[in-house]
Amino acid sequence: MSDSVSASNQLPPHESARLLRLATYASTSVALVLIAAKLFAWSASGSVSLLATLIDSMLDALASIINLIAVRHALTPADKEHRFGHGKAEALAGLSQSLFIAGSAGFLLFEAAQRVINPVKVESIQLGIVVMVISIVATLLLLSFQQHVIRKTNSTAIRADALHYRTDLMVNGSVIVALLLVSIGGWPGFDGLFAGVIGIYILYSAREIIITSYDHLMDRELPDADRDKIKALVLAHPSTRGLHDLRSRHSGTMTFIQLHLELDDDLSLLAAHKISDEVEALILTAFPGSEIIIHIDPQSVAAQETMPDFASTEEHS
Repeated sequence: MSDSVSASNQLPPHESARLLRLATYASTSVALVLIAAKLFAWSASGSVSLLATLIDSMLDALASIINLIAVRHALTPADKEHRFGHGKAEALAGLSQSLFIAGSAGFLLFEAAQRVINPVKVESIQLGIVVMVISIVATLLLLSFQQHVIRKTNSTAIRADALHYRTDLMVNGSVIVALLLVSIGGWPGFDGLFAGVIGIYILYSAREIIITSYDHLMDRELPDADRDKIKALVLAHPSTRGLHDLRSRHSGTMTFIQLHLELDDDLSLLAAHKISDEVEALILTAFPGSEIIIHIDPQSVAAQETMPDFASTEEHS
């Protein structure tokens, strides 16, 4: 999965929830402030490249609001009808964002083509540049906080939101270049040309959000490095004789891990249960807040089991 963050970096659920809420509030607030500033600058200048970044900020605000709602829903505790929680609301929010991105890019490309064919004089260029510089500074501050949250929570929704704002940096920088070119007596069509390039880039950026959201909705396994770490932790227990059928997935801020633990045949049920609890504790040290299910198998029975094609034989000790 692209831009993957190891699940082992996650915080306990209550701390993850706090960071996620702060991230959604911060992104929504920044987007609304930038919309006001860019709307004023665009109305004064008539620049289509400024219109491009205004549309992008409007979509950022809409996406951030969707994220805010989705994250609040994803953090709702498991209930009778949703025993695994509501974490996939984040992935659904990511897919929704990708649709908004694709729609805005299509509209922007249409407007940019019109301005390249029929260039329009741009006014109040200095005001537009000042607003873009302010936007870049605000976006950098927000991205710094979002990256901190992503490292700690591995949130799909916040990662998708951060992708919006990373594209904003390129969008805002391109607008400054376009306005500077027009101001020094260049071809007025530069405004539309740069807007078109921005539109293509925004459209391409939707691909990453779609892939990440799809992986979470389809319960893709954790990265190989995390799976190898789980195996090493299980096998590190002196009473472990092997493991198989390791399965894992990520849903919102929660990581789910299940496996079959192979133990000596002659252990009592109480002793086997104690070992299973100790193995679970080892895994939790590396993957805090995870939900772990361990099925105990006698070693002789495990040796006779036929593994599915997708399960690697190396999972046996």
